Amino acid sequence: MYSGKVMEHFKNPKFTGDIKNADGTGKVGNPVCGDVMEIYIKVGKNKEGKEFLEDVKVKTFGCVSAIASSDVLCEMVRGKTLDEALKVTNKNVVNELGGLPPAKIHCSVLAADALKKAIEDYRKNKK
Repeated sequence: MYSGKVMEHFKNPKFTGDIKNADGTGKVGNPVCGDVMEIYIKVGKNKEGKEFLEDVKVKTFGCVSAIASSDVLCEMVRGKTLDEALKVTNKNVVNELGGLPPAKIHCSVLAADALKKAIEDYRKNKK
């Protein structure tokens, strides 16, 4: 039912937790399935002076797909500029995981939405 990569991210998530004094946070949830994700970001500047995701952490309450989707998303966007990170879609997450059951695709949508909210939060607070 689940790919090996999904099970690896579920059993051994690398990006679980929060970031003290995070630069941005994004929280999303799906009341139908009960999945809730909160992503924390720390923003730095690279050699070119562009803002990038220096650190990304997530707290996920949910199923196997929710935990795997949010963890792999963090892995995918860490080190990317904010604009590059915003281009990562839920389809990219699903592909990186080697697929998800159709009924669990919404978990990848939640992960992408949480990241977008965290970046929006950072940009709003920066002004």
